[in-house]
Amino acid sequence: MSADAGDRGALTIAPSVVRAVAERAADTTPGAARVARALGLGARGASASVDGDGPRVDVRIELALSYPAAVRAVATAVRARVTEDVERITGYRVRGVDVVVTGLVPPERNRVE
Repeated sequence: MSADAGDRGALTIAPSVVRAVAERAADTTPGAARVARALGLGARGASASVDGDGPRVDVRIELALSYPAAVRAVATAVRARVTEDVERITGYRVRGVDVVVTGLVPPERNRVE
């Protein structure tokens, strides 16, 4: 016997979960710098903040890009990937994604001593 949806309860997804999904999506976008040590950010990659409560959210992503990155193209890809992953995993609708590029990280070079 199946109960009505209202009788089964509700599912609430914490903003920290939405933030983690957004950060992972941004970090795995080609062109995003996965480790931003060169900028003094430690091992941290993208940083996200989520605004909104419930089924509609706005996301702000701050991240460094790998040099030489096409900034506009990577920002567009980050926006699309964050939107897709947050909507697919949480079921929430993403109203908008602001992307803030905090710097460009040069490629690591092998050092010879």
